[in-house]
Amino acid sequence: GDIRFEHVYFKYHPTAEGWNLTDVDLHIESGMTVGILGGTGSAKSTLVSMIPRLYDVNGGAVYVGGHNVKDYTMEALRGGCAMVLQKNTLFSGTIRENLRWGDENASDQEIEAACRLACADEFIEQKPDGYHAEIAQGGTNLSGGQRQRMAIARAVVKKPEIYLFDDSFSALDVKTDKTLRMRLRESMGDSTMLIVAQRVGSILDADRILVMEDGQIVGRGKHRELLHTCPLYREIAELQLGEEEVKHELECV
Repeated sequence: GDIRFEHVYFKYHPTAEGWNLTDVDLHIESGMTVGILGGTGSAKSTLVSMIPRLYDVNGGAVYVGGHNVKDYTMEALRGGCAMVLQKNTLFSGTIRENLRWGDENASDQEIEAACRLACADEFIEQKPDGYHAEIAQGGTNLSGGQRQRMAIARAVVKKPEIYLFDDSFSALDVKTDKTLRMRLRESMGDSTMLIVAQRVGSILDADRILVMEDGQIVGRGKHRELLHTCPLYREIAELQLGEEEVKHELECV
């Protein structure tokens, strides 16, 4: 679960002007929860996509577990990661069959425990057929929040070394978001968790928060520390949490 970016440069097209990621130098220790915040186009998703090699660096290197990601087979590297996107793919079949994409050998007890953790049991158990209820292709018979919770449960079933949540809590209400993150932290053990978020509230309690702008990390630290040291983070926090709340946080020692 240990992740290291060493002076990483990346652009989507070799002839493009400028870089999508510029000189990213970063070490995330195994077991840490790291939040990533920034505006649209700041390359938050690009950053986490480098870990399972959805894209390869143009310069520098990415290491997982002390080894360059290029030294792993794709099967081994992606087998150790679970990536949950804002929009996730669900397949036609039962709820249980969809969740077994995380681990085809998962027991019924493991599946149900993952759903409790992801707060998905709330709507699954209300269905007449429970875990045998049918899901339409693409999950069109579920709400956006239900699809996200299903995808998170599927990731938990996989038991990865690294969780990559790319705006995966955006369709959840604030209470469910908080409950789910608390349960994840309690159960993740030595797994590492990266959370790309639009809401400051989704990463308040992270071990470290990275603030990104134009493909660069412009701030890193805990919530209260960044309110003092990173103007962009403070601006986002004031917009989302309110100026009075931020003022109170700044006055706290």
